[in-house]
Amino acid sequence: MTTRDVATLLGPARVRFEGPAGDVAGTLLLGHGAGGGVDSADLTAVAQAAAGAGWRVLRVEQPWRVAGKRIAPAPPRLDEAWTAVLADLRATGDLAGPLVLAGRSAGARVACRTASTEGAAGVLALAFPLYPPGKPEKSRAAELLGVAVPLLVVQGETDAFGRPAEVAAALAGHAGRVVAVPGDHALKKDPEAVAAATVGWLRELSS
Repeated sequence: MTTRDVATLLGPARVRFEGPAGDVAGTLLLGHGAGGGVDSADLTAVAQAAAGAGWRVLRVEQPWRVAGKRIAPAPPRLDEAWTAVLADLRATGDLAGPLVLAGRSAGARVACRTASTEGAAGVLALAFPLYPPGKPEKSRAAELLGVAVPLLVVQGETDAFGRPAEVAAALAGHAGRVVAVPGDHALKKDPEAVAAATVGWLRELSS
């Protein structure tokens, strides 16, 4: 495993590289949430399982986390840093095979919003925050519905930001898939279930 800092207009981001050095099934770019970093239980489980399945996994730590700040910037700034990292990875030849953009919570929103412009082959949304807790009227369903490539949402059964059935209802008429796993928004209860759902979907995507 290696890491590399990438310059962005918001300061340096950090990329952690995992997976095979030779032939790969594709590249999985993983972003973190607003309340934690790239070492969260679900991201770690997904990264290890995907790397074991032949995917190049790049965990992206946003500049605000690298700088040691506690509060994430506004969504457009998150997107800006994310796309800067992608541009750098393309320039250095670090993206191989189909590109899947992924993340948990706020990072899932970033992946959804940038999938089209970045030419993603798929989007993985872990614990997508469909709405702020207690405020279902402030739905972010449009971000999910804007994804025009295969979409997998892995959602905790008791997620206060939107339960699996609510996410599925928001996706009615869309080709996206929702998988319910034990636990809440943190997805800490059964990371292996999160990883299993992800790897099964990645295999379908690359077959």
